[in-house]
Amino acid sequence: MGAAALAVRRARAADVRGIRDLVGPYVDRRAIVPKPAVAYYESLQEFRLVEIDGRLAGCGALHVMWEDVAEVRTLAVADWATGRGVGGTMLAALLEEAREIGVRRVFCLTFEVGFFGRFGFHEIQGQAVDPQVYAELLQSYDEGVAEFLDLDRVKPNTLGNTRMLLEL
Repeated sequence: MGAAALAVRRARAADVRGIRDLVGPYVDRRAIVPKPAVAYYESLQEFRLVEIDGRLAGCGALHVMWEDVAEVRTLAVADWATGRGVGGTMLAALLEEAREIGVRRVFCLTFEVGFFGRFGFHEIQGQAVDPQVYAELLQSYDEGVAEFLDLDRVKPNTLGNTRMLLEL
């Protein structure tokens, strides 16, 4: 019996319930920050899904923060699909998308340092942008941007994960 093919596709509005179900166990383990359903609908165009035989196996999103920086967000794999290459397939697709849209650096906030490290991500300390861009990014209401900037206001809410960056 051959291995099932992994298929990557854009998320559709009808997928939000499945995405939330997939992310739920990660939220319960405090590995992903909880978000209301409306946040998933508002960012739907950022999401890609991995399916195995038509079944949702994983999800991830690429959120552009600035001209040359994007963040990998909400990367999750269904428990039944763990160890089948779903996470790597998803991350590779998101990195390819980052290249296609001209982003040079990709950020993530993760507990899975080894996984992201295999793709070339490295831990970062301090600021990853110049002061002028930093000042612009401070105007964002997005909590992910605040985490990227390592702002004190998000530190009490951080889950204890690691800030990592990949130069494409």
